[in-house]
Amino acid sequence: MKNIIELLNWRYATKKMTGEKISSEKINNILEAAHLAPSGIGLQPYEIIVISNPEIKKKILPIAMNQPQIIESSHLLVFAVWDEYSKERIDNVFDYLAEKRSVDSAHYDKQRTFSKQFFGNMSIEENFHHAAKQANIALGLAIIEAASEGIDSTPMEGFDPIALDEFLQLSSKGLRSSMLLALGYRDTENDWNLNQKKVRKPFEEFVTFL
Repeated sequence: MKNIIELLNWRYATKKMTGEKISSEKINNILEAAHLAPSGIGLQPYEIIVISNPEIKKKILPIAMNQPQIIESSHLLVFAVWDEYSKERIDNVFDYLAEKRSVDSAHYDKQRTFSKQFFGNMSIEENFHHAAKQANIALGLAIIEAASEGIDSTPMEGFDPIALDEFLQLSSKGLRSSMLLALGYRDTENDWNLNQKKVRKPFEEFVTFL
């Protein structure tokens, strides 16, 4: 089994995919990695919408700048985050936590109160950006798990979130789209980006030791 560094060197931003289908087992492993991601105060303020229907992907294509990975992918994941950290949502999280751990819900009153006060002092837009950052942690783990399964992935921010939210009717669920993740298999014959040298800024410019 490859280590994480090897996996990250293997993966790249796949520009052309074959359309080959990913097995349910591998997709479920990728989703479970995202599901197990850490999040602030454990709130997990996001959901993942999994799209494999070709007709739905075709309709998303123009919303996402006609990027071919949208329709060439096996699965397209939409990371959709809470539009607001409401008191009801926070209560639901801690009530569920208490139930699963078989403790009285009052056991989490301190964290519950802190969460409501902390997010209650933020604007709606600040709530959204905080939730989006939490979702990005899950997205990163999904990318790593995909690589471990031999699955290519392309994180995508190039789309019209307002149009996508309307198309998927996310507002009715109190959600807003934050990122897309196309999952599939690289087209080795036609992907111009496949054999490009992986380049990152010099390590000494990236890390500061104090």
